[in-house]
Amino acid sequence: MNTTIGSLNEQNQPIDENCLCAARGVSHEFPLPNGKPRTVLENINLSIRPNEVVALLGPSGCGKSTILRILAGLIRPTRGEVTYHGKPLAGLNPGVAMVFQSFALFPWMTVTGNVRIVLEAGGVSNDEVGARAAQAIKLVGLAGFEEAYPRELSGGMKQRVGMARAFSMNPEMLFMDEPFSQVDALTAEGLRSEVLDLWAVKEKNPSSILLVSHDIKEVAYMADRIVVLGANPGTVRTIVENRLPRPRDYRSSAVLRLVDQLHDIITGHELPDVPEAPVERARVEFEPIPAVPPTEVVGLLEFLDARGGKEDLFRIAADTNREFGHMIAVTKAAEMLDLVDTPKRLVVLTDVGSSYVSATPDERKGIWRKQLLTLLLFKEVSDLVRRLGEVERALVLEMIVLRMPNENYEQIFEAFIGWARFGDLFAYDEGTGFITAQS
Repeated sequence: MNTTIGSLNEQNQPIDENCLCAARGVSHEFPLPNGKPRTVLENINLSIRPNEVVALLGPSGCGKSTILRILAGLIRPTRGEVTYHGKPLAGLNPGVAMVFQSFALFPWMTVTGNVRIVLEAGGVSNDEVGARAAQAIKLVGLAGFEEAYPRELSGGMKQRVGMARAFSMNPEMLFMDEPFSQVDALTAEGLRSEVLDLWAVKEKNPSSILLVSHDIKEVAYMADRIVVLGANPGTVRTIVENRLPRPRDYRSSAVLRLVDQLHDIITGHELPDVPEAPVERARVEFEPIPAVPPTEVVGLLEFLDARGGKEDLFRIAADTNREFGHMIAVTKAAEMLDLVDTPKRLVVLTDVGSSYVSATPDERKGIWRKQLLTLLLFKEVSDLVRRLGEVERALVLEMIVLRMPNENYEQIFEAFIGWARFGDLFAYDEGTGFITAQS
């Protein structure tokens, strides 16, 4: 199949002085309000070699963008070393230009102005700025739009401006942070091909591309090496070498097999097919609540019911036009509530899930409320509300921080309130910050 699974973390490999940049034993922490650190990356070892496209792939919250910024020198890691051409990196990586997901254009500047300002900030001489800006704008297919403002451009054209700014710096490495996620599918497909065409001209930069993506088809199409990350904290799960010849066809059997293989790797980690014994479940302290609205969980249940009660996870994502990593989070949420089971890559309605789908609106609230109370955070807060009458937001946040120190406590709290309201378990007053029993 022309793909191979690499060794975990490259951790036994010496630093290759011929590589463009590398992370060695990189870990990173962010401080929490209680003073304790939250580890977002753990022992990341990764090299960017000349003349390759590397993709970082993994679920939301696995630290893909943080790795990108550490290698670019925008963030200094808590532990470990970043090198550029074999030497420790100090400050910004001089060989990197970045393309961002959100375009990051100055709305009061024209296309030319948005490109010129990057060159000027980079210390390019006044004599060169105009010529290099014009050349980069032409390179990305925006000739004729030099004086247009961002508000006059489509999403794809805005991203071309971002690409022009990056290419104008003649970077050795092009770092792209989910660059095609804000444009439509056809535009994204065209932009990917154009980026690869520009990279393929070997006598010109960029020599290599580092791509952060949540799109499995995208990385199978673009990347030579696919770094699959796990979350909480972010770690390198495995590295897949993609030796499929270029140019590649999204619809070819070889690309589709690779996509299938990557799905299996991700689902095998995020939704392991291991039955959870009740006694083990009882020992779990607090279960991290996926940042998923209850309506999406209900949508998944109704989708499965319409498909006879079960469906392949990949097909669910494709048929509902949802990003695969997000669909995993929705499935996790449903599984936590025992509404679905996940044997292999299938998502199957449980008896409780089937009962929920066929229930009346009031019965659905009752089932949801009952399933919430199987989760320890909901049970403990419910017990407190019953005893005290009201519970302050700060107390619940403290419970989350102390029992789940590596999680995003604000995000957990928001999901907690959303899920509780959906089942009429609690009422919450944003003004006072108090949780009370549902009247």
